[in-house]
Amino acid sequence: MFTGIVKDVGQVKAVDEGRGDLRFTIQTALDLSQIKIGASVSCDGCCLTVVDIGDDWFSVDASKETLNKTILDEWTTCSRINLEPSLTMGEELGGHLVSGHVYGVLTIKAIKREGDSHRIVFDIPEGFEHLIAPKGSIALNGISLTVNDVTDADFGVNIIPHTWMNTNMSSLQVGDEMNFEIDMLARYVARIMGKI
Repeated sequence: MFTGIVKDVGQVKAVDEGRGDLRFTIQTALDLSQIKIGASVSCDGCCLTVVDIGDDWFSVDASKETLNKTILDEWTTCSRINLEPSLTMGEELGGHLVSGHVYGVLTIKAIKREGDSHRIVFDIPEGFEHLIAPKGSIALNGISLTVNDVTDADFGVNIIPHTWMNTNMSSLQVGDEMNFEIDMLARYVARIMGKI
């Protein structure tokens, strides 16, 4: 479980192929003394298991299923990755509850500067129209964000300067893809109502 508050932007140092899986080694400024092999780390919003660890790096494996449903298959050496260790009891819940179970990818339709902030617009994927609501929560590349506005076709989020500079958002362009996770509460309500 995560909060959607990015703790570091790491960098992919190596990509190794297995039998359909990929192993990523990520350099980070996170305090790795608190992270053990087997721990979960949100990497661009994907809950991945630490399989190896060093002083300033850790490695995670991504299965074929994960590679098919996320942007991880686009990661290369030097890719910048939003990182968040798993939530521990007693920690501040600064964003919203994020599971790290990515639903798919969204393509950036527009990026507009609005004052010091940036507004990013995405098309709503088919079948998700009823799960994205104004002032609701969504996680994009592991970042907890508030949906600002929704039309029948698209939705927008506002990125404040702090988030823009302290995540990998500042390196994104129109046409780039981002992992998305719908708010957990919205998913369960939709399931109860028979919409999923």
